[in-house]
Amino acid sequence: MTENSYDVVVVGGGAAGLSAALMLGRARRRVVVVDGGAPRNAPASHMHGFLSRDGLPPSELLKIGREELAGYGVEVLEDQVHGLEPGFTARLASGRELTARRVLVATGVHDDLPDIPGLRESWGTDAVTCPYCHGYEVRDQPLGVLGTEPASVEHALLVRQWSPDVVYFAHTAPPSEEDRERLDARGVRVVDGTVTALRREGGHLTGIEVGARIVARVALFVRTRTVAHDELLRGLGFEEGAVDPSGKTNVPGVWAAGNVIDARATVIIAAAQGAAAAGALNHDLVTEDVRRAVDAFGGFTPEAERAAAAAR
Repeated sequence: MTENSYDVVVVGGGAAGLSAALMLGRARRRVVVVDGGAPRNAPASHMHGFLSRDGLPPSELLKIGREELAGYGVEVLEDQVHGLEPGFTARLASGRELTARRVLVATGVHDDLPDIPGLRESWGTDAVTCPYCHGYEVRDQPLGVLGTEPASVEHALLVRQWSPDVVYFAHTAPPSEEDRERLDARGVRVVDGTVTALRREGGHLTGIEVGARIVARVALFVRTRTVAHDELLRGLGFEEGAVDPSGKTNVPGVWAAGNVIDARATVIIAAAQGAAAAGALNHDLVTEDVRRAVDAFGGFTPEAERAAAAAR
């Protein structure tokens, strides 16, 4: 291989991408990870639910991951892939071009936040989406759930597991009569009206403003619209949902893992998906390596067998 050619180009250096690269490096593949350095969980100070790494800052997990990759000769480039061409050629923002036999895309998603003053400043700390990731840290405290879609009611009923003091802010998703009955039964109060701002003091959330009213809360859970960074995949002909459990897409030679194909995947799930994709991808490369070796050997092809029979 040349300096810019690899077995696999991994696009995205989050948990999924690094986990895949680790597996492939241990399989003695020539691998490069291209990472733009903007993980979805960057605003969060800690991550949770990752066995043996519970409470670790997300940035520390990535640092440890990169150090582990270096031990297996995996390259990590701080760059961005601006284009992927069949074959595969990855065109980077720096102008460099990489070629690869296979591609694994782990570019993640971003959260499209409602346009409410104070929400962006609170995001990842006092305003969050996943109660499994952040609920325990605010247990038994005054919590809120923002109504952004019909499923927000289910979100509120879930958050109730962590605190007896939960308020459902109807905002743009007022509950139906049936949902109000369910919320009432679980002791979740409903505040009607549009949320106009999140109030903060001393760097922390203190309340939710609904018109002239302020409801004291220390954390707000929000179901956001997630936007997948799947432009590179779609540019190669990827069809949404066309991916098998191993991460293999409908595009030959292209795998995907993590939030780009599963927005609900937590860090540990994304890492597992990356490892699974790497195993399947390496098996695919082994199959190709064997086929090439047989063709080069020439001893077991149909043509070779016919020629040998004719000679006899």
